[in-house]
Amino acid sequence: MPTKTPAPDKKPPPESHGAAPDGLNGQDFARNMLTVGVKSQQLLVDFIARMAKRDTAAPLDPLNISGAMLNLVKAMGDNREQVAQAQAQWWDNFMTLWESTARRMLGGDASPVVEPAPGDRRFRAEAWKKNEVFDFIKQSYLLTANAMQDMVGKLNGLDEKERGRVAFYTRQFADALAPTNFPLTNPDVLKATLASNGENLVKGLDNLLADIERGQGELSIRQSADGFVIGENIATAPGKVVFRNEVMELLQYSPSTDQVYERPLLIFPPWINKFYIIDLRPENSFVRWLVGQGYTVFLVSWVNPGAEMADAGFEEYMKGGIFAALDAVEKATGVKDPNCVGYCIGGTLLAATLAYMAAKGDERIHSATFWAAQTDFSDAGELSVFVDEAQLDALKAKMDSEGGVLPGSKMAGAFNMLRANDLIWSFVINNYLLGKQPMPFDLLYWNSDTTRMPEKLHLSYLRNCYKENALALGKMEMAGVRLDLSKVKVPVYLQSAREDHIAPAASVFKSVNLFGGPVRFIIAGSGHIAGVINPPAAKKYQYWTNEKGAKDIESWRAGSTEHPGSWWPDWDQWLSKLSGKKIPARQPGDGKLKVLGDAPGTYVKVKAQ
Repeated sequence: MPTKTPAPDKKPPPESHGAAPDGLNGQDFARNMLTVGVKSQQLLVDFIARMAKRDTAAPLDPLNISGAMLNLVKAMGDNREQVAQAQAQWWDNFMTLWESTARRMLGGDASPVVEPAPGDRRFRAEAWKKNEVFDFIKQSYLLTANAMQDMVGKLNGLDEKERGRVAFYTRQFADALAPTNFPLTNPDVLKATLASNGENLVKGLDNLLADIERGQGELSIRQSADGFVIGENIATAPGKVVFRNEVMELLQYSPSTDQVYERPLLIFPPWINKFYIIDLRPENSFVRWLVGQGYTVFLVSWVNPGAEMADAGFEEYMKGGIFAALDAVEKATGVKDPNCVGYCIGGTLLAATLAYMAAKGDERIHSATFWAAQTDFSDAGELSVFVDEAQLDALKAKMDSEGGVLPGSKMAGAFNMLRANDLIWSFVINNYLLGKQPMPFDLLYWNSDTTRMPEKLHLSYLRNCYKENALALGKMEMAGVRLDLSKVKVPVYLQSAREDHIAPAASVFKSVNLFGGPVRFIIAGSGHIAGVINPPAAKKYQYWTNEKGAKDIESWRAGSTEHPGSWWPDWDQWLSKLSGKKIPARQPGDGKLKVLGDAPGTYVKVKAQ
């Protein structure tokens, strides 16, 4: 049945505003555009003033992008035939796109020449498909971006590490030039601009200015509304601070069962960002789930370091963090050898410490679990692009200028670049082009709650692990001891995630062949965070196991079995067998440690830029 066309509105637009036939209010639009122009000019003036005050000793190219691009230009010059072939293929595809677009404009049907990659959410608006002009813009961009990256992947004369760096920055360049990032080529922004007479652009500039002010002259994009208070609506699992030193606070969580396993669980999170990713909200709190399974959970909350810790390195974090925590757990429970967990870089520290303890005959750790943690960095993923001599020198200069610490915003910026479309450009569109405020989102609030890095610790980590792979090769030393992971005989559980860009599953798997004891390896669905924090009640994702094992990741995958849902119950089944008998539940303060305050403690509340 045909739809009845509504009668047109015969009321004339208000003359006092001179509204255009399409509803655009001429005077309001002109006023808003004038406001945008004035604020943009002021923004430029402020930027020039800040550049004039810029530290001239600071490197102009701290990421050494120019070095990567020069290598790309050289490789292109040495591979002229391949470049010409790539250009010819791009031109053929572009001509096909012209033909299909012309066919559509004449009322015919045409299949897309290129589609966005699975998971690319930039082109979800209907206009990108139904409007021939926007569809042409979209496909033109995708053809060009894909051609650039394909060519980089095929050029001869680049070693694999340099190819990775070039490919990474090529993708950053392509992502930045996406038509979604510009008002005139984004249909959602155009629609909002017409509907609000440009008010969205005025609000967007206000948001931009506020973010620059919040970043003290540098852009600090808000990813979440300020709807969270640590200890009130996130990081709320009941517990107490039972130990504190200059490196960390130790939290002991209150039991929720009448009985608990005799052997406690001690968790070392990364000191990049804060521990409460493990305890966001009650429904996705790993801590609450573990307590509910009958474990006595201890969790380290690392200090947010200042200049006084500039000379603290792996050795200081081993002694003041892991060893101090082991001593405290023994005083609190009487158990000398807890099961331990290391998450991300906390896992790298735990692995190095286990090697040190093995050399010393120290048996105070009963088993070790690693969440998304690497020990072999020969294939460490995209974070490797930030580690070369030029960048390490620039990083040291930056930390020296900051008193011996790396500001948290710098580390956050590097991690955001790994998922630029999701963590940078989507907020540029939402906050600055659409003029909206970000929604409150606990995970993104945590992501922006940054921590500082001590200079010695951070540089030694990047050099020893990412650049030299010294831990895996048996060349790394701590406190005068050469570290050999093959001497680590305790049972090990390795968790990885299929889409992890920070600790790729293939990289985590390499630890299987490094440790000297029994190792269980699994791959979870999703990435570095959601792959770890996946409560069973959510019934999301999946995980893979291989009971026969394998020597390489390809063979392991080929023989693996997929299981629906969270990997937590699999780990619980493994961990419970190593946790001893059940005993009456312990309360924080029952042992030889006095309660110092309520969880989540004081260190986690220290803010940093």
